[in-house]
Amino acid sequence: MNLPKGYVPVSLDLYDDYRAYFDKVEQPTADISFTNLWGWAEHYGLGLSFRPQLCWICQTRPELRFWAPVGDWQNALWAEEEEIKNGVQLVRVPERLADILSGALGIRVESAEDRDQWEYLYSREELAELAGAKFHKKKNHVNSYHKLYGEDYRQLGDAHYPNVIDDVLKLQEEWCQWKDCENSPSLQAENEAIFRVIGNWGRIPCLCGGALYAGGEICAFSIGEQVGDMMIVHFEKARSEFKGVYQAINHSFVNHSAKNVSFINREQDMGELGLRQAKATYNPIGFLKKCRLVIKP
Repeated sequence: MNLPKGYVPVSLDLYDDYRAYFDKVEQPTADISFTNLWGWAEHYGLGLSFRPQLCWICQTRPELRFWAPVGDWQNALWAEEEEIKNGVQLVRVPERLADILSGALGIRVESAEDRDQWEYLYSREELAELAGAKFHKKKNHVNSYHKLYGEDYRQLGDAHYPNVIDDVLKLQEEWCQWKDCENSPSLQAENEAIFRVIGNWGRIPCLCGGALYAGGEICAFSIGEQVGDMMIVHFEKARSEFKGVYQAINHSFVNHSAKNVSFINREQDMGELGLRQAKATYNPIGFLKKCRLVIKP
């Protein structure tokens, strides 16, 4: 990993330092959450550079790129930042930051919408209740699952269920075998991210999650991270032979692990048509829009 001067690799020891900057962000996204950075740190070769007002993020694989920095966007002295002085391309930039930079730097900023990176926002209450015609099919799937298998939902970290974390990792390993992850770079990268995050459960605050069991056998899991009034769903996997299991794990997670938030963030679709259609079926109430910026020297 050849990081630029002043950058250090993402490590768990940096959580508190990073969180101090992240908590000042006006429009936090899943991309720039610490869990996401840590999970994908090796795959993207991620590094951080801590400054007085901002923490910059760069990736070195497969090429050098700079992500939206975190910190006090409104009061940052943007024109004095080295990356800005030299000219930079920024990716995964939240809409609010793009507006701030355009206001601060004027015609130096060129912006392009990045629809593939928009994160889907849902009402937690709607996903918990599944009321009305627009959720009729989802509710039927959930009811079918419960009728066949009941609802045995076990939260990760619960002392009453000490084996859940091991069961989740085992299910993820089996899921990867079913999906032939070895021949899919993107699935293999996600598999490694899941093992990095869940393998360090307890060391990353604000993480939560749970698993569904049927007949004592794990059949699905969902892993999230609370950020203010929003729950980010980072990972979700299930055994498809259990009828209605994907709808059921979504419903159980929202009702048991995400009770203290108003919004559910199910991240971006990366331009995958099937994923985009699937996310749309849950009736998003909005998006965290992102764009790419070119900032001229």
